[in-house]
Amino acid sequence: MFNKLLSFLILIRYGKLPADLRYFYRHTYSCRLNQIKYFFQDYLFKPKYKKLSFQGEFASELQFVLPFAYWHYKNGTLATTSSSKFTNELYFFSPKHSEEYDIRTEEGNKNFEMPRILYSQDYNMKKWLAVPLKEHYQNNIYVYDKPILIIANRYNMEWDGPPISFYSIELLEYLFKELSDKYTIIYNRPRPQHITMDNSEIYDLGEYDWLEETYPNVILMENLYKENKGKANNFNHLQLMVYANASKFISIHGGTATLASYFGGTNLILSKKGPEHHFKCYEKLYPQFSGAKILHAKTDDEVKQYVNEYFV
Repeated sequence: MFNKLLSFLILIRYGKLPADLRYFYRHTYSCRLNQIKYFFQDYLFKPKYKKLSFQGEFASELQFVLPFAYWHYKNGTLATTSSSKFTNELYFFSPKHSEEYDIRTEEGNKNFEMPRILYSQDYNMKKWLAVPLKEHYQNNIYVYDKPILIIANRYNMEWDGPPISFYSIELLEYLFKELSDKYTIIYNRPRPQHITMDNSEIYDLGEYDWLEETYPNVILMENLYKENKGKANNFNHLQLMVYANASKFISIHGGTATLASYFGGTNLILSKKGPEHHFKCYEKLYPQFSGAKILHAKTDDEVKQYVNEYFV
C-alpha cells in the first residue's frame, strides 16, 4: 500500500517523465522516509548502533553507502559495516568491517536504508560525508618524474546489451599520442579476477598486447599489481594507493568514474547514455566526492575537445 501511494504521488508530480525515470524518484522518497525512524538515535541519543550492509553495485556503494557509513563514523553511531570482497580498504574507518558477498547484485541496489540510492532528484544530502581516500592513501611509492594521468577504461555489458561508453583503441591512441610527453600515463581496466563481479559481463577489448607493443612507456595498473611494491592487499587497495598520488583522470561512466572522482584534480568522464544525464549526476553529485573538477563528455569528439582544453 505504501509503495502504491508513493507511485501515485510520483505519477501526479512527474507523470510526464518516462516510467524508468519515475522509478528512481520513488526510490529517493522511500530512502528519505526511512531515515525518519532513526532521528532520535542519530541526533539525540547517539548510541553506536548502525550496522550497514550492502551488496549492490560498486558505483552505488561509492556514491551513497560509503559516505553514509563515514557520516555515521564521524557521528559516533557506526557499529559495523559489511560489503563485497575487496572492500576492506574502502571502509578503513569502520570499527568492524566484513567482506560477506562474492558477487554484487542489482537487487542489492534497492537498499532503502541509505539516505539515497542510485539516481536522485535531490543531492543536497544529509547524513553524507565525503570520505578522505586521497589523504588516507597518499604515499611515496607511486611517484614519478612526470605527473600521473590515470586513464581508467571499461568494456562491459551495458543495460543487457553491448558496450556503449568506452575508450576504443582508436581513441586511446589519440590520448597516448597527445599526452604521453606531459604525463606518466597509467592505464587501468581491471580484469574479472581483480574485482567483485556484478551483473555486467566484462568483454575483451584486445588493447593489452597492442599497448605493450606500441606504447611500452604506458604503465599498466595490472603490472603494478604484479610488482606490488606498495604491498597492496588486493587490486582495489592498489588502485587507492595509485589514484591517491594522481590529480588527472580520464574515466568512464559508472564505478570507474565514481572512484576517480574521489581524488580531487580533474576527472574527464565519457558517458554517452544513462540516467546520470537526466539527474545531472556529473554536475550535482560527483564534485562532492572531493571537490574535483568534473568534465562530462558525451561523444569521442567531446573527449578530444576537453583533452585539448584541460590536459594538453
